[in-house]
Amino acid sequence: MTTSNNISRRQFVAAATAATAFTIVPRHVLGGPNNTPPSEKINIAGIGVGGMGGSNVHNCKHENIIALCDVDFANAAARFKTHPKAKRYKDFRVMLESEPDIDAVIVGTPDHTHAVISMAAIKAGKHVYCQKPLTQNVYEARALTEAAHKAGVVTQMGIQMHSTVGPRMICEWVEDGALGNVTEVTAWSSLSYYPWGHAYWSSSHSNRPKETPPVPDKLDWDLWLGPAQIRPYHRCYHPGSWRSWWDFGTGMLGDRGIHTMDSIYWSLKLTQPISVQATSVGATDEIHPIASIITYVYISGQTGKPIKLTWYDGLTPPRPDDLEPNRRFGGSEGGILMVGDKGKLMSNYTATNPRLIPETKMKAYKTPKPSIPRITCSHEQDWINAIKNGTKANANFDYSGPLTEAVLLGNIAKKYPDRILKYDAAKMEITNDAEASKLLKREYRKGWSL
Repeated sequence: MTTSNNISRRQFVAAATAATAFTIVPRHVLGGPNNTPPSEKINIAGIGVGGMGGSNVHNCKHENIIALCDVDFANAAARFKTHPKAKRYKDFRVMLESEPDIDAVIVGTPDHTHAVISMAAIKAGKHVYCQKPLTQNVYEARALTEAAHKAGVVTQMGIQMHSTVGPRMICEWVEDGALGNVTEVTAWSSLSYYPWGHAYWSSSHSNRPKETPPVPDKLDWDLWLGPAQIRPYHRCYHPGSWRSWWDFGTGMLGDRGIHTMDSIYWSLKLTQPISVQATSVGATDEIHPIASIITYVYISGQTGKPIKLTWYDGLTPPRPDDLEPNRRFGGSEGGILMVGDKGKLMSNYTATNPRLIPETKMKAYKTPKPSIPRITCSHEQDWINAIKNGTKANANFDYSGPLTEAVLLGNIAKKYPDRILKYDAAKMEITNDAEASKLLKREYRKGWSL
C-alpha cells in the first residue's frame, strides 16, 4: 500500500496495529505472492550473488534488496558493498527462516544447487527468478515446474534473450511460412571448457586434482557442495570452473545450449524429445566432454512429424552451400540454422540477429506484422512486473522447465556415446536403457533433497 505521503507497507502495518490494538492485519492483505500492488516495491533476496546472480540483483536495485546470501563472502564482497543495508547470510535456509518479509528470491548459484534452493523458496511461498539452466537434471526440472505451478508463485528462468525481439521474429517468420515446413535444425556453440577440469585429468589421470589446499577463510565449502557428494575443496571447482564437472555443472548444453535451443523450441512448438544420441570426445567420469555432437529427435508442433535437432558442442557444423562466402556462419560463439522445404534461417547463438539465407531471400521477404507482444524492459523487470500485476513472466517455469528437461537429456546421452536413448516423457523414463534412465535423477547427499 502506498499513500500520498509515500507511507511504506510496513509503516502502514505498524500504524494500523497501534491504532486498533486488537486488530492484526494479515500480510497477504498488503502484499505477498499474487497480492503485491503495482505501486509497491517488493522485497527481494539474492542467493549466490558473486557472479551472474549479482548482476540479476543489480537489475532489480529499484526494488527493496533486503537480504543477500552467498557461501563465499569474499567472492560476494563487491555485491555486498553495493547493497550495504541488505542483511548477509551464508545459508539460504537460515535466511528464508529469518526473513519472513522476503517476497521474491533470485537464485544465481552453481547449477547443482539451483533446484534445492528454488524448491525451498517455492515451498516458502516466494516468487523465484532462477538462473539457467533451471536445474542440474531432468527430474528436478519436472519437479520444480510442477511445484511452482501448484504454488502459484511467479517464476522466471534466466534466459534473458527470451525477452528480446529476435526469438519473437523467428517464431513469427516460421508461423508466416517463410521456411515452409522445417525439417531439420542445427545449433551449436564453438566454445569449449578445455582445459579447465581436463587439465587435471591430463596431468594426473586421476579425474580429480591430487592436492588438497585449505578452504579459504570466507568460504563455507560444505554449503557450496550442497546436495553433491563430499569431496575436498580445490580452486578448480570454485569460483567459476565448476561448469566443466559433472557433479556441479551441466556443461555447454546448460550454459549456451539452453539459450540457443530456446528460440527453436519456441518457434517449432516442441515438447520433449522422443530420442537422443551423442558422440563425444574427452569425457571422463568426472568431467564433461571437450566436444560433442548430440542428435535429438522431436515431434514437430508445426507439422506433427519427426524433426531432427543436432547440437554441436565445442564445434562448428559444416557451412550451408547457399551461404555467401564472405558471411560469417552464425555468430562468433555459435549459432542456429533452421532448414525448411521453402527456405533457411540463420542466427547467432542468442537468436538476436535472424536472417533468411541467402541474403537475396531476406531482401525479397516481406516480414509479417509483429504478433507476439514485445518485452520493453529487462528480463528481471518482466518478472517483477508479473509479480506486481498477478500475471506470468514470459520465461516462467511452465515454459522453461520443460525446455530445461529437453535440453539436459543430451547430457545423459554424452555418458552413453553412440547409443540411441528413447525417451517417454509421460513416464519420465528412458525406455530402452534402465541404467541410463537412472541418470534422470541424482543421488542427494544426506540432509539435502527437494
